[in-house]
Amino acid sequence: MKTEDRRLKAMIYLGGAGLAALWLAGAARAVTLEECVTAAQAANPDTQAALTRVRAAQAAIQQAESAYYPQLSLASTVARTDNPPQAFFMALNQRVASLQKDFNQPDDTSNWRNSMVAKVRLLDGGQRGLGRDMAKLGADAARQGQAAAENELVHQVTRGYYGALQAQAFIQVQAETVGSLAESLRVAQERVKAGAAIKTDVLNLEVKLAQARQDLIRAQNGFRLAIAALNTTIGKDLVPNAPIPADITAKLPPPPEREDFQALEHRPELHAAEQLARIQQLAFTKTRRDYAPTLSAFGSLDVDSNVNTDFQRSYMVGAMAEWDLFTGFRRGGASAEALARRDQAQYEVNKARLNLRLDLQQAYIQVKESWERLELALPSLDSAEEALRITRQRYEQGAANLTDLLMAQVGLTAMRSSHVAAYYDYQIAQSNLRRARGEPAATHSVAGGQQPKIAQR
Repeated sequence: MKTEDRRLKAMIYLGGAGLAALWLAGAARAVTLEECVTAAQAANPDTQAALTRVRAAQAAIQQAESAYYPQLSLASTVARTDNPPQAFFMALNQRVASLQKDFNQPDDTSNWRNSMVAKVRLLDGGQRGLGRDMAKLGADAARQGQAAAENELVHQVTRGYYGALQAQAFIQVQAETVGSLAESLRVAQERVKAGAAIKTDVLNLEVKLAQARQDLIRAQNGFRLAIAALNTTIGKDLVPNAPIPADITAKLPPPPEREDFQALEHRPELHAAEQLARIQQLAFTKTRRDYAPTLSAFGSLDVDSNVNTDFQRSYMVGAMAEWDLFTGFRRGGASAEALARRDQAQYEVNKARLNLRLDLQQAYIQVKESWERLELALPSLDSAEEALRITRQRYEQGAANLTDLLMAQVGLTAMRSSHVAAYYDYQIAQSNLRRARGEPAATHSVAGGQQPKIAQR
């Protein structure tokens, strides 16, 4: 049977069995794959978590750059004491100290001090710059992780979308099988009435028809599960109703001739691993800079009073140089740890490159396999349809037995299922190959440039 005949048969089936489908089309709005992807990018928890990690990494840059700015703080302290030294200095700060008083037996003394303190690091051996660069690399790694999550999400939504279309197509296959067996049962009943067949033919066909109806129920439940899985991937119930079937007789573009391993350089997972390795390299350098001295400037402005009156002002400015000569081998241990982590990060880059290469090879093999299955399915489907047509005619004429008819029917159902599976498996495999090549895409089209749609109330 030619492609046009098969397409006409599908149209006839949909017209005869589609009152519910017509109602659905009138009461529902079509949802495209692009809309599913857009909704998933806005609602999927994984992408939202990745976006949150990017915001956190950007905030880390701001924290690292804060080390270049002066640090300004305010403090207010209220105290009361009869401790001789503290009482004396409180009075001294208030400009009321007197040598006539007994220093050893001071009265209870109160002081309210308000201070403004400023500090700024002048030199630190370049550690601030290294910290800032590490934060920037961390932000870029987070962005690469977000891109990887979005690419994976697009593929998973595409996979779920075509999986729903495939599940619906399986419903059509099983419905056509039920219709075909019902027609064979009608023929067998007519032959029994005419005395040209035995009653066991009718009984066997009734059993096969019941089994086919059970398969149809399972296919319908499989479709409901596919819709539930797609909605879970999206992150909300965007797709509550049946997808509109695509034209699975249209010609799809063939896969690429060979793997393009240069495409691995576009994978965000690899870029993220490389950025993390650079961070560890800078972390190692930073531990070496810890041996350098530091220089800081500071200043404070203080006002003191006996609780609430007659505030006296004082200030202090200065500079401080620090150089840790011995830290109990802490710096040496930190440097050794950072060196080991740097080497580990580089091994992780190598591991990521190998895993991504395997991922690309597997994706390419899958797309080639599904393409070859699809290429074989179409002519085999034509043969199975023609075989059933001839066998049914021969059975009607008494030239074939029921076993031949059932075998032809089983063969046609199997080939229809194989064709549906190969068609949508190839679509899914193409999406997976694009993901493995690091090609971000928000939408994917089906054959003939038609966007598949899912009906939504």
